Amino acid sequence: MGELEDSVMTRVWKWNRPVTVREVLEDLRQERSIAYTTVMTVLDNLHQKGWVRREAEGRAYRYEAVSTRAAYAAALMNDAWSQSDNPAAALVAFFGMMSEEQRHQLRDAVRMVQGPETPETQNPVGENPGSGRDDSGR
Repeated sequence: MGELEDSVMTRVWKWNRPVTVREVLEDLRQERSIAYTTVMTVLDNLHQKGWVRREAEGRAYRYEAVSTRAAYAAALMNDAWSQSDNPAAALVAFFGMMSEEQRHQLRDAVRMVQGPETPETQNPVGENPGSGRDDSGR
């Protein structure tokens, strides 16, 4: 997904209502010179990808976000990661770019996905650090 798609989606989320190509165009023109047909094509592409739904209004369409910004960001990360020839190395490099706060957020997110820890997941059978005994109690 490109920078222009991101800019268009940002506006769709910001307004949180069905938007027209003209509305997006006028807002984007505050930052750059862009053609109506370019914005129309981007919104059509986003519709084909399933990121926006559209409803006809006269001869035009109104577009509305299908999912959240978080889901969109997750899809971007997944697309980038899946294109790597070495996904593990890509993750290590990505984690290395994170700030300490982002790493804390990552750990929190992993805990949320895994669910609450139980004594079994905190200390699996046979992994009792500091104990010289095996599973039979010896």
